Amino acid sequence: MMDMRILTCTVNGKKVQVGYDPRESLLDTLRNRLHLTSVKRGCEVGECGACTVLVDGVATDTCLYLTQWAQGKDILTVEGLAASDGMLDPVQQAFVDEFAVQCGFCIPGLIMSTEEIVRTGRTYSRDELRKLLSGHLCRCTGYQDVMNAVEKAVNWCVEHGYSDQAGARA
Repeated sequence: MMDMRILTCTVNGKKVQVGYDPRESLLDTLRNRLHLTSVKRGCEVGECGACTVLVDGVATDTCLYLTQWAQGKDILTVEGLAASDGMLDPVQQAFVDEFAVQCGFCIPGLIMSTEEIVRTGRTYSRDELRKLLSGHLCRCTGYQDVMNAVEKAVNWCVEHGYSDQAGARA
């Protein structure tokens, strides 16, 4: 008989309770039990960034993060970014505007890391942004459109006061 436990946390602004195996990664819980398919299974060793979500505001590779560590935490995935009326989050919109979507496999993770960046409320040089996103791999692009989108999102969010400190959401 499998030893199942209950995870109680907040996912995309909603309190959830879900059963999980104590050996299970947060990636498996989010995808297989909560059906949040923006969280992609890539390398499974924390190298590609495709499974990145925000856990208590910090970009986290869910393939390396056990579900039990998420007890009581606030988890945000791409599914939780858009407004209830369907309006895209500023970071999502920047990726669309800059054609930084390619096949889309790595994009949710890149968007979530960019969310962490914009929520600091500060600007970064392009080299700093490259370093902050260095944990992401994309096989479709030379990253130029992605970097343009990240830079656009950061600049827009700073200009409009969108950050964790401001508590703002577009």
